[in-house]
Amino acid sequence: MKHKFSNLSLILLLLNLHSLSAQDNNLLYQKEKHFKNIKQLTFSGENAEAYWSFDDSKLIFQATNEKWGEDCDQIYIIDTNDYNLKDSTPKMVSLGMGRTTCSYFLPGDTTILYASTHLKNAKCPHLPERRINGKYVWPIYDSYDIFIADLEGNIVNQITTEHGYDAEATVSPLGDKIVFTSIRSGDLELYTCNIDGSNVKQVTNQLGYDGGAFFSNDGKRLVFRSSRPKTKSEIQEYKDLLNKGLVQPTKMELYTCNIDGSNLKQITDLGKANWSPFYHPSDGKIIFTSNHETKIGFPFNLYMIDTNGENLEQISFDKTFDSFPVFSNDGRKIVFSSNRNNGGTRETNIFIADWIE
Repeated sequence: MKHKFSNLSLILLLLNLHSLSAQDNNLLYQKEKHFKNIKQLTFSGENAEAYWSFDDSKLIFQATNEKWGEDCDQIYIIDTNDYNLKDSTPKMVSLGMGRTTCSYFLPGDTTILYASTHLKNAKCPHLPERRINGKYVWPIYDSYDIFIADLEGNIVNQITTEHGYDAEATVSPLGDKIVFTSIRSGDLELYTCNIDGSNVKQVTNQLGYDGGAFFSNDGKRLVFRSSRPKTKSEIQEYKDLLNKGLVQPTKMELYTCNIDGSNLKQITDLGKANWSPFYHPSDGKIIFTSNHETKIGFPFNLYMIDTNGENLEQISFDKTFDSFPVFSNDGRKIVFSSNRNNGGTRETNIFIADWIE
């Protein structure tokens, strides 16, 4: 006998479908044809840099959220199907000391890595003025080092011990190497090492901030953001800021190279800030964040470009900020951070969506 819905059941079903549709409409903007079934994971605070576990079942991210009892960036883990963070607190896997950033799963999904300032000071480090001489700047804390921890928050290894900034580490999809940014040479350059921190090799060697690097899916290439000062005044300004532990991220382009630094190529020449790049599952394209179409610095939106620098396509159409796009390992989903649906506040939340080619 076929199952028959009662009138009440049918009404509730229709209301539920309408509610889901309305939610999608609130989160999805016109022209965002590559997103489907978009869901909001976090609902308050500043949440960013969400990265997938190797089996795609979990996300690790950094957040500053006073509702969770922390007023400085710490590292959290959630299941990728957990959309209840409006009412619950995710599991914190950092120590709750200092400032942490740039977390990532290691092969096997039982350990993670992240950068932390806690060895120098258990308190959150001073946040400098966001603008110097009217220009936006980022702090480069010399107390950052990179650590490996288990999923209970216990640190099991320290990857870097050099003086100065060591952070922005990510892991090859092949599970054999780490890439990170370090100031150990006197400039902010990319380095690779084995998973245990051994066999450190310098990748880049040109003046400027090289950071935010990710491996291609085949593990053979890197994509990263870079500020490359060229004029005498630009070089002097870059060096002066770096001596103060600051960088100016408002003029950056994207580069690719082999993991040994060879075959370096500039793939964007758009002006302004182009950053947070990540390889498309095909390895033939790169998704990234840019504000190159703006006059006042905002909005930031997601774009995609071929690895030869051609066929630029706008992916997201937010009015303020979309960034940190990361494809799942199976290529079926994407996670990113956004100011959408924040009620006009400055809150940045994490969103997950099916990826449609």
